[in-house]
Parts: sequence; structure tokens; C-alpha cells
Amino acid sequence: MKALIVDDEEDVLYSEKIILKKAGYEVITAKSGKEAIEKLKSVRPDFILMDVMMPEMDGWEVTKIIKEDEKTKDIPVIFVTVKGTDDDQTRSFIYSHGNGHVVKPINKTQLLETIKWVLDKGGIK
Repeated sequence: MKALIVDDEEDVLYSEKIILKKAGYEVITAKSGKEAIEKLKSVRPDFILMDVMMPEMDGWEVTKIIKEDEKTKDIPVIFVTVKGTDDDQTRSFIYSHGNGHVVKPINKTQLLETIKWVLDKGGIK
């Protein structure tokens, strides 16, 4: 299975990459929303881990673009963000059509269980 991790913070990107690689995932990274959208033109990940707070375009905006595109709309997006209020989670699911929401700092078990839940729910095994 292939994951795309989108985060502008190098240390977070690295941490998530290590967690996923140890769990057996192939990992692609992007340091901005624009870079993620560009990479999605040539790669098809099984899911995306998306930061919310990024310069130029936040993760909610990026995900909305991904979900409006016929070629990418079915890729599950899991937000990994410091934004953990009920309003933030509502925005992740309702406004951006995200599939999961994990609050930073990253808890490895919670992250992997959320990925499994989202993939199982979507029928991807």
C-alpha cells in the first residue's frame, strides 16, 4: 500500500514516514499542498495523510480540490493536525470531505489504527 504524506514541517514529515515505513507502507512525501496536487498527477496513493496548517494553501483547501477531481476523489484523506476542536473536526469531515482526523502530537498507535479503520471502511484491504 502506498501513502502520500503532506506536511510542511520536516520533523513531522520524517516521523510519519518512519511510522508508516515500519508498518509496511510505501511512502511518498510532499511539503506543500501545491506539491501534493502536482504529485497526484503521476502517482496514485492508497491514502493521504494531510496537515492542515500549511503556507499558501491549507490542508482543508487542498483536500477539497482533491475531492472535487474525478481522478482523485476516491483517495481517502486523513488529517493529521494540531487543530483538534469539535469545529476543526467538523470542518475536516463536512467542508473538506476528509475520511479521518488525528490530532498532533502524533500517537503512533492511534495513527495506524485510524489508517486501518479508514481503509477498512472504504473497502481497501
